Amino acid sequence: MTQEIHGTVADGFEAAREEFAAFVGRERPDYEGQLCAYVHGRKVVDLWAGGDARSLYGVYSSTKGAAHLVVALLVQDGTLELDRKVTYYWPEFAAEGKGALTLRDLLAHRAGLVGLDAGFTREELADDRAIAERLADQKPFWRPGTAFGYHALVIGALAGEVVRRATGRTLQEIYEDRVRAPYGLDFYLGLPEDEEPRFRSVQPMLPTPEQQAAIDARPDGPHTLASIAFNTHVPDPGKLEDHANSRAVRAKGPASAGGVASARGLAGMYAAMISEVDGRPPLLKPDTLAEFGQIHSTGHDLVGRTHKSFGVGFQATADTWYPFLGAGAIGHSGAVGSQGFADPRSGLAYGYTRRRMAFPGGAAPENTALVRAVHRAALRHG
Repeated sequence: MTQEIHGTVADGFEAAREEFAAFVGRERPDYEGQLCAYVHGRKVVDLWAGGDARSLYGVYSSTKGAAHLVVALLVQDGTLELDRKVTYYWPEFAAEGKGALTLRDLLAHRAGLVGLDAGFTREELADDRAIAERLADQKPFWRPGTAFGYHALVIGALAGEVVRRATGRTLQEIYEDRVRAPYGLDFYLGLPEDEEPRFRSVQPMLPTPEQQAAIDARPDGPHTLASIAFNTHVPDPGKLEDHANSRAVRAKGPASAGGVASARGLAGMYAAMISEVDGRPPLLKPDTLAEFGQIHSTGHDLVGRTHKSFGVGFQATADTWYPFLGAGAIGHSGAVGSQGFADPRSGLAYGYTRRRMAFPGGAAPENTALVRAVHRAALRHG
């Protein structure tokens, strides 16, 4: 039996509901997911199927959007400078030839520091301080600044250590005080114990035989950059769903992939980033948005072995996923299939969450049709 579609859409955004309903109708009967969008600070799409509107889901790398928003705020304040060397804030980072790397190149996935030769324990992956401490002594896997590759499980810890050294506070604390709490966002970097009943455990991917064959054909041997970046080269890596399903991860909110959110929380954060919301001015000024949305790394990603583009920390969402969006659109997808982004040119802020891991990972494929429907409506009726 197909899940019932709940929620509302604003006039002119009916196509988004139709697209969401069509997708849910093709999915497994146990599908759970949420879709939310704002245009110029006004909520225009708020839909869900399975669960409820307040359900919270693991959003994996969509967490990086919150992490990089904190960095952007600190750059905007003048607390951090993108073209200073990382060692200005974190002297120990200079070990093994990393001393010349700037904060800008670090955030653009150019450090060559995607993981550890020996790998991390599961306990360490829940703790950004432990990740940063171990990476300070790691030799980069390519000459820093000369190429880029996705720092999947560590970029938030690296950025977070710079933030901690510069401010004396954790990235998670600053996010809570300046972003989540003031806007009442259901997007947590550190889920309080009393919110745990709202969390819906991540369900494993259920690939078709053809999809499984494609997964098995991936050239991810035990010593590749991809295996090191995703920590699958250790003796007992566990399953991907184990990460978000760990209470330790949810409690500490590691800034690379430990966030917990609803679609309302994802979209609400990006709406606050670019638009006036509830009388509050946008979190980021136009110059800051332009700086962080400007493409800094583009081309062959050494870890993913595909074409990718990154701004300062954020994915360059138009080039990486949805070319019909405006230049400078920034956000981040997550391994479960989640997606969140802001398109400053159209005023669109988008959030999507789902419970079951999607094939092939990253932004779930249904996002393409959902984003297109919402974007078209935003251009016509926003």
